[in-house]
Amino acid sequence: MKDTEILVIGGGPAGLCAAKAASYLGASVLLCERDELPGGQLVKQTHKFFGSRMQYAGDRGIAIGSLLLEQVQKDPKIEMMPNTMVIGIYEDGLVLAESTNEEIVKINPQRIIVATGAAEKFLLFPGNDLPGIYGAGAVQTLMNVEGIVPGERVLMVGAGNIGLIVSYQLAQAGVETAAIIEAAPTIGGYLVHASKIQRIGIPIRTGYTIKEAYGNGKVEGAVICQVDKSWNLAPGTEEDVKCDTICLAVGLIPLTGLCWQAGCELAYIRELSGHVPVIDKYMQTTNPRIYTAGDVSGIEEASSAMVEGRLAGFSAALSLGYGKATAPKLRAEAIAELRELRAGPLGERIRQGIEKVEKLANRAIIEGSAKC
Repeated sequence: MKDTEILVIGGGPAGLCAAKAASYLGASVLLCERDELPGGQLVKQTHKFFGSRMQYAGDRGIAIGSLLLEQVQKDPKIEMMPNTMVIGIYEDGLVLAESTNEEIVKINPQRIIVATGAAEKFLLFPGNDLPGIYGAGAVQTLMNVEGIVPGERVLMVGAGNIGLIVSYQLAQAGVETAAIIEAAPTIGGYLVHASKIQRIGIPIRTGYTIKEAYGNGKVEGAVICQVDKSWNLAPGTEEDVKCDTICLAVGLIPLTGLCWQAGCELAYIRELSGHVPVIDKYMQTTNPRIYTAGDVSGIEEASSAMVEGRLAGFSAALSLGYGKATAPKLRAEAIAELRELRAGPLGERIRQGIEKVEKLANRAIIEGSAKC
């Protein structure tokens, strides 16, 4: 049995920042990460970040991941367990984790910060089980971590930030992108990423989706077509695109399985991309021992995940009596930082989702008080 004051589940940007923040206030932390190298999505992000100096604006994701990991590795109050997946949170507070050598570890934490991130969404279409069809995250892992190109000619499905960024990275690796198609009438990603794509001559086709993939034992091409205002396939608009790879960048879904198991209240919030835990402004769930941070709380950029991690770390440590003099100010600064990141028209969807979650959290607090 391993005892720890705070268990952080997930070593991505949110988890690393949560561990460091909790340790900064004096708490001891155990961080479990299923992969060999912590860093989450940062280990494969070669593009430069936006935001402010606090979110490492101007630095590349891989550099930010290395910096956060170095800070955690040097901290004597933080113990890291890579190659270890948390598989259960039980009613009595016991946590089970499994290492890659199939060793089961029992953990007894006083507080838990769930920073498990998200999984890629997929699309249903004929031929979607052919070899050569990947999620965008898998393509990034192949290229930026393993140094392997997925193919020679790619059809990118999705023109959000991930689709645009991965298309540019494919071009940097010498891979041709036949086209980027997007079912929505407008590009979903930042203009700066779309402009880079257009400058190198990759066509972006809005109002199009994939109808089917075809090939003899592997992808040899795809049929794309337009969608109407009701998102139905428009007959007679089909086009054949020759490609050996199809990359799906159609969004992410929060990985909330451990929150479900731990009895946290969850709600479907469309603006946050799925079922998310009901949390208050300090990242605390309806299970008072459990906090969340990052994409598990709703899909956003890594900059927001890092700030949420700090906020959750400060909050969990404060709940154990650490940082009574400094934590309130640090939490207020983190909340203001998140508000700034979510400002403007691009953050409207996130703001709407957060407002819905906080209303549910306030209701849960009132109902809990009434029961007492």
